[in-house]
Amino acid sequence: MNRTKLFYAFIPVMASLPLLSHTFHSKDQPAKEKPQACVFRTVFEGEGIDSSFYIKTPGKVAQSLTLSMDWISKAQQHDGGWGAGSHSMQSQFDPHAVKSDPATTAITAMALLRMGNTPFTGKYAANVALATEYLLKQVEQSDAESTNITTLKGTQPQVKLGQNIDVVLTAQYLTNLMDYLSNNNSMKSRVRKNLDVCVSKIQQGINPNGSLQGSGWAGVLQSSFAANALETALQQGAKVDTVKLEQSRNYLKGNYDVNSKTSVTTDAAGVMLYSISGTARSSSSEARIARERIAKAKKDGILPADREVSAENLKAAGMSNSDADKYAAAYEINRAAAKQAQQNDVMNGFGSNGGEEFLSYLQTGEGMIMSKDEGWKKWYDNVSGRLMTVQNDDGSWNGHHCITSPVFCTATAVLILSVNNDIDKLTQSKF
Repeated sequence: MNRTKLFYAFIPVMASLPLLSHTFHSKDQPAKEKPQACVFRTVFEGEGIDSSFYIKTPGKVAQSLTLSMDWISKAQQHDGGWGAGSHSMQSQFDPHAVKSDPATTAITAMALLRMGNTPFTGKYAANVALATEYLLKQVEQSDAESTNITTLKGTQPQVKLGQNIDVVLTAQYLTNLMDYLSNNNSMKSRVRKNLDVCVSKIQQGINPNGSLQGSGWAGVLQSSFAANALETALQQGAKVDTVKLEQSRNYLKGNYDVNSKTSVTTDAAGVMLYSISGTARSSSSEARIARERIAKAKKDGILPADREVSAENLKAAGMSNSDADKYAAAYEINRAAAKQAQQNDVMNGFGSNGGEEFLSYLQTGEGMIMSKDEGWKKWYDNVSGRLMTVQNDDGSWNGHHCITSPVFCTATAVLILSVNNDIDKLTQSKF
């Protein structure tokens, strides 16, 4: 265990704020409805998954998550947000000694969602409701001409990931939130309007090569999450430019060469893990389509049982020549990138644990689940073991370089350790 940081006395974040009953009232979401958490989803087609693909959260991990959730709840600010602090003050570990920022608030709210909390239900429903109101106000008060939603500058996520990471992660959170607003039309309309604003800002900032403007130290991660945000927003019917989305995907897939097994790390601070995890994640949906098309062709007797995914076999399974080439290439990229992203020398990243390492692990794992890669369970064993050994005694995690924020790192660790809660959503086709 790391040294235990002295924890502050609990400051009741609810004391100075209304519970927003006009917006998030329990009667708007009947108790009988049991919303499913969802984070960083994408769109693809296919059939159900075998029960062996699931795993139950190990007991020690469950205990760790319980402690972490309590810590996160107490770390929330009076304004409903959470903060990572500034890049110039990386040694500041007290979450109440920093300003709230949208990026940290959004990723923390997504962790709460994944753990079964919504603005209406769950032990931490009030935390989610307050965080949602904070994020909506940030979007609504933002400059229409800006590619971001906050006037804050120099935060740890911005400096290390990119200047527009706030709008990217907020878009993902608002997309996920849409699943819980079916009985609250006024709130759903407000969230959809704000989601469209975020999507527009993201698309405005996409460079011709598919990367996102304002690149930070490891800007490839900002670009990867931007592609994820557009994917999930598209699935919810937001106004997404599919050309921009395809540019984003191609940029990320282009960062890995299958033949040479090398990754382009120009936008990844020279760290292969940061780049290759985005490649694995961005190619996962197409890899799954390829895998499932071949499986269906075998089931229907179109292909022999021993056939693997290839452009030739995808054409035999009914794909057009162009689609077969596209999905076969994505499958090869995904399989090679995901495999390399799990190698110990690659997983060591910059050499010590930082928020960037945690985000990269999250990208790799979710991508493996989305592509229906059975190896995700081995990945989970490995990563959960790594995380459990570096958790602080108070339930938090903190980085040892770059993004050191205990809130940001704890939220990301929770998203990783509870990823099995979202298997259905990560492998679900909506249309």
